[in-house]
Amino acid sequence: MQVGAVKFSEVVLADFEFGAPPGQPPNPRCLVAYELVSGRTIRLWEDALVRQKTPPYPIDRDVLFVAYYAIAEVSCHLALGWQTPSRILDLYVEFLHLTNGHSTPFGKSQLGALAAFGLDGITTAEKDEMRKLALRGGPYTADEERALLEYCETDVDALRRLLPAMLPHIDVPKAVLRGRYMAAAARMEHHGIPIDTNALALLRRNWGDAQADLIRRIDADYGVYEGTTFKADRFAGYLARNNIPWLRLESGKLALDDETFRDMAHAYPVLNPLRELRSTLSRMHLEKLAVGADGRNRVMLRPFGAKTGRNAPSTSQFIFGTAAWIRKLIKPPAQHGLAYVDWEQQEFGIAAALSGDEAMLAAYKSGDPYLAFAKQAGAVSAGATKATAGPIRDQFKACALAVQYGMGPEALALRIGHPVMRARELLDLHRRSYHQFWRWSDRVVDYAMLKLHLHTVFGWTIHITGNSNSRSLRNFPMQANGAEMLRLACCYATERGIRVCAPVHDALLIEAPIDELEAAVASTRAAMAQASADVLFGFELRSEAKVVTHPDSYTDERGQRMWEVVWGIVNELERGRHAHSCSAQMCANAHVGVHGRTPALSLISSHLFLEKGIP
Repeated sequence: MQVGAVKFSEVVLADFEFGAPPGQPPNPRCLVAYELVSGRTIRLWEDALVRQKTPPYPIDRDVLFVAYYAIAEVSCHLALGWQTPSRILDLYVEFLHLTNGHSTPFGKSQLGALAAFGLDGITTAEKDEMRKLALRGGPYTADEERALLEYCETDVDALRRLLPAMLPHIDVPKAVLRGRYMAAAARMEHHGIPIDTNALALLRRNWGDAQADLIRRIDADYGVYEGTTFKADRFAGYLARNNIPWLRLESGKLALDDETFRDMAHAYPVLNPLRELRSTLSRMHLEKLAVGADGRNRVMLRPFGAKTGRNAPSTSQFIFGTAAWIRKLIKPPAQHGLAYVDWEQQEFGIAAALSGDEAMLAAYKSGDPYLAFAKQAGAVSAGATKATAGPIRDQFKACALAVQYGMGPEALALRIGHPVMRARELLDLHRRSYHQFWRWSDRVVDYAMLKLHLHTVFGWTIHITGNSNSRSLRNFPMQANGAEMLRLACCYATERGIRVCAPVHDALLIEAPIDELEAAVASTRAAMAQASADVLFGFELRSEAKVVTHPDSYTDERGQRMWEVVWGIVNELERGRHAHSCSAQMCANAHVGVHGRTPALSLISSHLFLEKGIP
């Protein structure tokens, strides 16, 4: 059967209904599938699904598997122990691709896609009712079984009508590449991130009481909180007293977003504890962190959720979406290790390769592109090192990053803690050092304005509207091609059998038995090198790995101090809780009598464990 420009022996349209509590793998309830060539319809209820050891339809390389948000279907395959389809066309991803950058009044759901193409579907209320029934779990009555199967079949019928409507707008080979990533994402969601559940339980139990103490300890140096509320006027007073400049909005109010705080804390390290506190209080929702019964953090990765095509998981459910210090909860299981493998200076390397700027490429190949930039600009001697030219290197690093994100001189000046004149000088040095990059970057903006779209090397497209600005357009090639690179690396790694726990912007978190970890890291780095070469026309980016093995926990250096402060507070609260409990127990023992045990021993032991940070 011809699908676009590609011929397939069979086309399978499928949909599962399932239940999936937060942090848990799916529990399939039923499946309906339809084979376009043979005309065969398959309907299976959960007991039949469990008995089925292999997929009831072909999944070979010459078969196209069609779904709407295929992660759900592939996750059900994995939960049932089935192999995953070889070729996937995900109409959800293709609908996002077709509408990326445009407003979508109908939403991104299957019902929204149907409406956008003038096709009818069941009502939202009916869909919500059936989803609740699937989530509820059994036992089901015969009528409920029939209702869920019929509902499942309506989704397959929707696929049958959407496919021919959308196909004229789909580049099938590129779409299948995107579908390949949906399978990789399902594998990563299936693995999840191992969590220290004992430490998490302690934090959850004490977090309500710990917040007030945390604010009291850190705000003592700033005086900007009133209870648990950050007061902008008090913060303005603190900035004035300490002669710290700050970016303001057009309204004249202080810019208090996390990105501004991050930049300012970089320039003025004294602000770091306050920034961590604000991030913690605004992003810490411990009760929402999605951890399954097996102690693993699993979330919907929401691939292609950002305009650049990057993942967009829930920041409250995903441990890498929370404050940096909470990542200390990531802990490999016994006899296992984790490795955080990330590309070095990924966006600088992408900009150099895509623009073809020889000076920029040489800077990246040097191993330290920021120091190389300073040397190329004549700001430091040819023999300078990071140790001897650290402050100058930091300024040139800030400038290089500012260019990639379209930052102007005023914002750069705040970031480096120098006058605007110095920021303008740095930006001018960047233009003079990398003139080929700037010609290419200008052409990117011109192309976008003339063609009203931009696309990556593998076809992910953003449509240009009146709301687009040159800064985001200049940044799109680095961010969106970086997303392509990450997707390819995830495909290569998971298909090689690497246990990838999660993708994190420009990195992969992997897990392996300790005696296999070194080989797993090498294989992951090879996959990342191959992915970068595929995106950058043969140019490979470097990667580095941060390894942690049981019984140690993962540590993000940016959050280490906050973790120590929070854990100190938690230990104090636990000591108080244990002391109160033991005091009450001793009082009760005085009345009823205790034989053969000294209550004080239990209390002392608890104190020793807590002082060592042991739950």
